Amino acid sequence: MNLVLERETPPLREDETGAIRVGNSRVLLELVIRAFQDGASPESIVHRYSTLSLSDVYNTIGYYLRHQDAVEAYLNQREQLAESVQQRLSGVQPDLSLIRSRLLSQQQP
Repeated sequence: MNLVLERETPPLREDETGAIRVGNSRVLLELVIRAFQDGASPESIVHRYSTLSLSDVYNTIGYYLRHQDAVEAYLNQREQLAESVQQRLSGVQPDLSLIRSRLLSQQQP
C-alpha cells in the first residue's frame, strides 16, 4: 500500500465583500483564528461553529501557523475596518444609552 502525498489548498475562500470564510461555511477566518489564539481546541471550535468540519479547522490552523505574518496582517486589517464601520455608525446613530435607561426605569415597579 502506497501513501499518495497530495498538495492541498487551504479551505479558505474570499466572499464578495472581501472577507475570508472557512470551508463551505459562512464562518469568518478571524473567528477561527481568534478562538485558537484564546486557547480553544479545533474540536471546541467545531462545537462552537457547527457548520465547520474538523479537517477544515485543522487545515486552517495549520495554514495560520505556516503564514502567521500574512494572516495577522489580514486580521489587523479586518479589525481596522470594523472600527471604522463602528465609528461611522456611532456618528449616524443617536446615543441609545439614554433611551435604554428610560425603558429600563419604566419596567421597574
